[in-house]
Order: sequence, then C-alpha cells, then structure tokens
Amino acid sequence: PHQQTRIACHRAAAKMALQGTLNARSTFAAAPLSRCHARRCSTRTIAVCAGSSYKIAVLPGDGIGPEITKVALKAMEAAGKKEGVSFTFEEAPVGGAAIDATGVPLPDETLALCKSSDAVLLAAIGGYKWDTLPAEQRPERGLLALRSGLNAFANLRPAYVLPQLAAASTLKPEVVSGVDIMIVRELVGGIYFGQPRGFGKDEHGNRTGFNTMVYSEPEVERIARVAFESAQKRGGRLCSVDKSNVLEVSQLWREVVTRIGKEYPDVELSHMYVDNAAMQIIRNPKSFDTIVTGNIFGDILSDAASMLTGSLGMLPSASMSSDGPGVFEPVHGSAPDIAGQDVANPMAMVLSAAMLCRYGLKLPQVADRLEASVTHVLDQGYRTGDIMSDGAKQIGCSAVGDVIEEYLHGL
Repeated sequence: PHQQTRIACHRAAAKMALQGTLNARSTFAAAPLSRCHARRCSTRTIAVCAGSSYKIAVLPGDGIGPEITKVALKAMEAAGKKEGVSFTFEEAPVGGAAIDATGVPLPDETLALCKSSDAVLLAAIGGYKWDTLPAEQRPERGLLALRSGLNAFANLRPAYVLPQLAAASTLKPEVVSGVDIMIVRELVGGIYFGQPRGFGKDEHGNRTGFNTMVYSEPEVERIARVAFESAQKRGGRLCSVDKSNVLEVSQLWREVVTRIGKEYPDVELSHMYVDNAAMQIIRNPKSFDTIVTGNIFGDILSDAASMLTGSLGMLPSASMSSDGPGVFEPVHGSAPDIAGQDVANPMAMVLSAAMLCRYGLKLPQVADRLEASVTHVLDQGYRTGDIMSDGAKQIGCSAVGDVIEEYLHGL
C-alpha cells in the first residue's frame, strides 16, 4: 500500500517545481514516526509511516563502486532500523559493468528499475578498460542517459570543509576553514546534450569536431529557481556564472537569471565570468555562498571547489528531478587503479546516502545518523589514504564501514 501511495504521489506532483530544503548541511526537526503522515520532498510527495519501506535502485557501477556501495548499504540499513524505516535494495548494472553484461552502458531494464524506485544510489562509472570504445558506447554515456531519462536536471554539489580535515587541503587552513559552498549545476542541457554534434570536414578537407552549447529560456528558468530557493535557505547570496562577454548562450542565461531574480528580493544576486569564478574559488572561496551555472561550467567549477576540502572522497552530490526519483552519488570517480584493494574512501558514498534520505525520501533523522557516523570516523582519528595526515590512523574501506556500522548500532 505504501508503494502504491508513493507512486500515486509521484504522478500527482509531477509538475511541482523543486522547492526548499536544498541546504546540504542543514539539520531538520523531524516529526516522530509514530503515525503515518505526508512529507513534501523537493520533487514529489512521499507517504512516511512508521515501518515504511523504500525501494532504492542501487547502481554500483565500476572500479571502486561495488566496495563503497557495500559500506553505504550497510550504513543505511543500520540507520534506518533505528528510525523504524527499512529499505529494499535492487541492484542493476550501469556503465562499464553494463557494457560487459549487455553490450550497452545503460540497459533499458536499469532505467526502468530507476524510474520505478523511490531514489537511485549510484557509485561510480568508467575505467581504462573501456577507454578505447567509440565515444557513444563508453560508460559515461550511460550516466548522461540516466540523467536525461530521469529528467534529473538540477545537480546539487556542496563543497564544505569539515574542521577535522582543514589541514588536508592543499590550500592554507586560513583560506579554506569555514568554506561552505553549494553549486547548483544544470545537468541535462548545454553542450553535453546540444545538437548538432559530431565530426566533419572543413573547406580545406581537414577533419573537424563540433558540439553545440544551447539553452532555452525554460531550462534556465527552472534551474535558476532551484538556485534562488537554495540561496534562501543558506546565506542569501547567489552568484550566477557564465561567459556572456563571448557566448550568446551565456547572454541569454544572464538575462533570464536576472529576470527570475526579481522574484526573490531577499536573495542578493551577482554575476561572474567563469574564468574569474575559477580563480576566485581558489583565491577567496569564502566569498561564495550559492553558485548557479550551466552544465560544462558547473562540471569544471564543482571539481575545483571539491579540492578545497582536501579530497574528492568526502563529497556527495544529488541530481534532482521535477517528476521522478533523484540520483545520489559521490563526486569522485571510479578510481580503477585502486579498485579491489580495500583502500578506497567510502565516506562520500555514505554522505550521498544521507542526501538520498534527506532530499529524496524526506527522512532527515536517518540522514542525521548517517552524517554523524562519518563525523565519528573522523573524530576518532581514522583516515583513508586520500585524507591521511600526521597523527591519524590509516584504515581501509571495509574498516571504515566497520567503524560506521558499530557506531550506528550503538546509538
């Protein structure tokens, strides 16, 4: 019955805009799960009841994906049990694993599973093994198709520096301490999806490659509203990043964002060229609160911002849809060079599971427990190799999982 209720709610809320609760570090006072009640999530309404069970599509993917997924699923089960919530996990191949199994990076069955689930937990995609395949057959095409197929247009990528890891950054502690940035990236438009694209020849017979960077007004409007609503929940400042001094598509972007900004008088809007933004993220990262930008600029800037924290291994992300389940995944890649060695950092995967619970399922109490478990690992002085520092104790992926699980069971 609960599953039927959720599916009906998905359909009823299909045209709702993403709203509120977009601060990746905020905590919520949740109503006790002693009775059934409705919660409105960013994309749809979900019935939350004591003893509720949620269907999660699990896509371990490639490289270190399977090993960090194991840690995250055990953590979700333990945290959920404490709150009277259970999860049904259904795994499916994507990326290189799907190519090996089915010949395509995103099988129809995988996409169908994701669409029928309450949320999607994705680990990592790609690896050297598939680098020689034609571009349209590579693992990364599966990720793009998944985002497009779920209409997951809004990518939320927080970059915040935990006090325990300020020394792990390659920048000075006084530069990164206190950094808390939310990058809102448009995810299903721009140059990664624009047509025409391909290869050709110029008038001299030389081979050429070309892509099209295009945005429509509605595409910019919807991502702008997500960003303004995020800024409202944070520091009240939004910086829109473009390249409007050169690109017509950015000129349209700036015009639309400025217009939408008039609907949010409580948010201070500024504009910045992408090259300057890249410099300022390194030079003065604390000057940013919320950033909104297009697909390719967001791809680059969010990776740059992630290194303020010292490691990609600590950062989660959420890709939200207006009419279906969101995709939650760590920022880091598949790291095929360390796959299977039990040295990967699973903490970003656990934090992605926390974002899934907070934003995808509206289970803030479960999310709080998952986030607290990661903080516990750091407070105990445990580190994986990517964030190792003097005086810390280096442990591997499964050992981190053991510490997390022990903490969650003991709460």
